[in-house]
Amino acid sequence: MGLALFDLDNTLIAGDSDHLWGDFLVAEGLVDADKHKALNEHYYQQYQQGQLDIEEYLSFALGPMAGMTPEALSALQGKFLKAHVEPILLDAAFDLLQAHRVKGDTLIIITATNTLVTQPIADRLGVEHLIGCEAELIDGQYTGKPQGIPSFGEGKVQRIKMWCADNNASLEGAVFYSDSHNDLPLLRAVPQAIAVDPDDVLRKEAQQCGWEIISLRP
Repeated sequence: MGLALFDLDNTLIAGDSDHLWGDFLVAEGLVDADKHKALNEHYYQQYQQGQLDIEEYLSFALGPMAGMTPEALSALQGKFLKAHVEPILLDAAFDLLQAHRVKGDTLIIITATNTLVTQPIADRLGVEHLIGCEAELIDGQYTGKPQGIPSFGEGKVQRIKMWCADNNASLEGAVFYSDSHNDLPLLRAVPQAIAVDPDDVLRKEAQQCGWEIISLRP
């Protein structure tokens, strides 16, 4: 029994929920369509290239939720889950999660996507523990600003160590599944790293390090 850590986007699901959420906001008329779509694509390309300024991106991604209450956001989350997330769920991901449950492992999704987007997805996948970028909430309303240490790059290592300290847990025996070279800091920090449908940079690193490479896609 140990920790089974999972990246979310393009790992447990066949797409990027953060990017899809941006497209969803455009479709719902909640943002300036042309500007938001262009910036959404710009930041996504930066992410893929390993050049993302996470604080800058979070201000962009969370900005549209400024002034919303959790109750108001809930309706949008439900609509997004049904229309955009359900079609990219992977049967093999559910099987993988269940295999770790049977082993008695503690399942944790650790993602750079904010928890306003990812909490409903974690619930849908049946994963109790979620570490994601946090949104500031003051007087019952989201401010549109990030809060705390972003769970991105080296930040994922910091956040999981903090989680372990708070939950009397350890990375000893832990396994981490990811598709992205942006997760190399955490992949290198755990005893068992597994590349899932990896990008080209991660695939090369996995081959050099002798990490297992798997696919959850049909």
